[in-house]
Amino acid sequence: MIAKRVIPCLDVHDGQVTRGFQFGRAEAGQLRNVGDPVQLALRYNEQGADEMVFFDITATAHGRATMVDVIERTANECFMPLTVGGGIKSVDDMFAMLRAGADKVSINSSALANPDLIRAGAEKFGSQCMVVSIDAKRVAPDKWEVFSHGGRKPTGLDAAEWARQAVALGAGEIVLNSIDADGTKAGFDLAITRRISESVGVPVVASGGAGSLEHMAEVLLEGRADAVLAASIFHFGNYTVGQVKQYLAAQNIPVRLS
Repeated sequence: MIAKRVIPCLDVHDGQVTRGFQFGRAEAGQLRNVGDPVQLALRYNEQGADEMVFFDITATAHGRATMVDVIERTANECFMPLTVGGGIKSVDDMFAMLRAGADKVSINSSALANPDLIRAGAEKFGSQCMVVSIDAKRVAPDKWEVFSHGGRKPTGLDAAEWARQAVALGAGEIVLNSIDADGTKAGFDLAITRRISESVGVPVVASGGAGSLEHMAEVLLEGRADAVLAASIFHFGNYTVGQVKQYLAAQNIPVRLS
């Protein structure tokens, strides 16, 4: 069986890792400073993280230059795959991040605005480099809608349908972010994770809601996710990556142990 992955996520704002709640925004003072991204990446590298995800939430030219520096410094010191997202709007933006040392690029609002960007990136760099991140919110008992612009703008798209379209265009991985669960530590949205996992033939990374070891196991088993992404429980010392993996292994979930 293919090992399930455990992936810490670093939201980077002005060169520092921050953490919000249900897509809290910097301009609203809703972010909490966590620390230096390279130091945190080194910590998770030592703990046995399978990958690391960086999201640039600054969305300025200065912030982009800072993010390139963060990726370069991390790639020089860590040996796990790095994914970077946030504000990537062109193939040139993708190239800049991959050249800095990222292994994959993640696109969200830019893919919604221009779906052909997925195809262009896949043709240039390969589908294995292309991650499409989907911010989904439950809008009816059995319906999840895709939101753009950091979870603020409804698109009218069904989450599972958009996932299928993204994969058809060349996405090699889907990161599913539950807006409802983000930052709550109350557990992942198992229903939409399972629906999307069953709808596409590429790995699905579950994001939003991790609060306990049990939550991690649930979304990998019941949600049928291929990987679990979390921020707060790692940043604030609730669990180490190693503790998560030991628990998953005890539940007979295949993981790569250091």
